[in-house]
Amino acid sequence: MVVDMDTNETAVELTEAENELYDRQIRLWGLESQKRLRTAKILIAGLCGLGAEITKNIILSGVNSVKLLDDKNVTEEDFCSQFLAPRESLNSNRAEASLARARALNPMVDISADREPLQEKASEFFSQFDVVVVNGATNEELLRIDSICRDLGVKFIATDVWGTFGFYFASLQKHSYVEDVIKHKVVSNADKKKKYETVSIPTQRDVDYPGYSAWLEFDITAPSYLRKLKRNGPGVLLLSVLQKFRTAHQRDPSYKTRDADLELLRGIRDELLPNSLLSDEALGLIFAQISPAVAVVGGVVAQEVIKVVTKVEAPHRNLFVFDPETCAGYVETIEAK
Repeated sequence: MVVDMDTNETAVELTEAENELYDRQIRLWGLESQKRLRTAKILIAGLCGLGAEITKNIILSGVNSVKLLDDKNVTEEDFCSQFLAPRESLNSNRAEASLARARALNPMVDISADREPLQEKASEFFSQFDVVVVNGATNEELLRIDSICRDLGVKFIATDVWGTFGFYFASLQKHSYVEDVIKHKVVSNADKKKKYETVSIPTQRDVDYPGYSAWLEFDITAPSYLRKLKRNGPGVLLLSVLQKFRTAHQRDPSYKTRDADLELLRGIRDELLPNSLLSDEALGLIFAQISPAVAVVGGVVAQEVIKVVTKVEAPHRNLFVFDPETCAGYVETIEAK
């Protein structure tokens, strides 16, 4: 079915300066898509290195506004990958420290900071955004925010990076998008020899994305999934281990207590899935946020946000994992029970 997805959301007109600035993007994904971006309001919670990378890419795409939310202060560990906060901002609020450099990336985007704890934000706060991106939160908090966003019809993405390992989970509810379907059309039938040309037909798709609870209920020990673990690697198991560590200790593994935390991580791993393929070496790669992993995961998350806003191309469905040992990403489809 060929569709026209033009709605009131694309009634905004770009200024001459915006047309010039976003010329390359307009040629890439079209004027109407850029108009949708121009009206989008994005929340990015957690201004660690990953948050900074997502922020940079979203701002450069030309959205309407970006809210940076973080109640934590800049630490020396942030300087491994957090390029928006200058060195002299040590011990100051991460969101506020990131403002100046973020605004310099694109003066046409409204960028603001919020230093209140994410846990204190009620439903009304999230209603002002089109897409909410959260990193650095516990599963309990991610589930709370996702539930709010689903009630409000707001798209939600949970993401994080530990060392050279990262993930994101997309909770997009019922998402509509347009993709080009390639078909072959007969253009000549002379002398009983058919000639074809390739045509691209914009076609609307509608996909239901389950909530974050689908991941929390996912059974990595199920026999049917163990075969996938062997094929794709233990990335999904590592994600479970790290999130259980964060829930149990209300922090992430620290390089300052590396040996003790490795022992705790091994205990969680062996409790979840004894004799698994998740090696001690892989557990040793998850301390601090490393710039190359942040660049990959942050780039993928930002691209998914752009897909969601522009409604062009299918967003990944729905768990993305960046493996620390192979340095390759893959997508798992997590279904609701």
